[in-house]
Amino acid sequence: MKVLVLYAHPVETSFNAGLHRTIVERLTAAGHEVDDCDLYAEDFDPRLTRGERLDYHNQRSPADPAAPHVERLLRAEALVLSYPVWNYGFPAILKGFFDRVFLPGVSFKLVDGKARPSLHNIRKLTAVTTYGGSRFRAMLMGDPPRKLVKRMLRATIRPGASVSYLAHYSMNLSTEKTRAAFMAKVVAGMDEF
Repeated sequence: MKVLVLYAHPVETSFNAGLHRTIVERLTAAGHEVDDCDLYAEDFDPRLTRGERLDYHNQRSPADPAAPHVERLLRAEALVLSYPVWNYGFPAILKGFFDRVFLPGVSFKLVDGKARPSLHNIRKLTAVTTYGGSRFRAMLMGDPPRKLVKRMLRATIRPGASVSYLAHYSMNLSTEKTRAAFMAKVVAGMDEF
């Protein structure tokens, strides 16, 4: 499959960076065509500009600032998100990717004023993430990142597509053993991809 990996962490020595490298290595070893989009390394600007907002509902052109990322998303058959959860949400750079790239005519079409999901080229979606706090604390907050992946993104991609969410909770209390166990879970998930 053609897999777009969206990676959002600014520190190359972090556990998240190790997860990202493992994701790309395992998918590549399994024969997938991987488009590795490291949002920080590519200096992706998460800010929706005034012009982009004014043109939001208009047909986009190849000159649109987000056009290269739109093309990458539309070429993909699968999407893997690799990011930490910060303040019970996506890192700003990843949230900005969704704001600037998941546009009308790309991830949905407006039909009679209603949004109709249209990102049907994506047949598989996996999120690999870490939380500083516990699963219990995330559940008390409603676990917004999990809902965004399992509900909002699921509703945007091909109906019936496989969606998985791999999360390591309690990173603030993690040990070498818990991190190794999660890494093994990610390896297995990528090998079965």
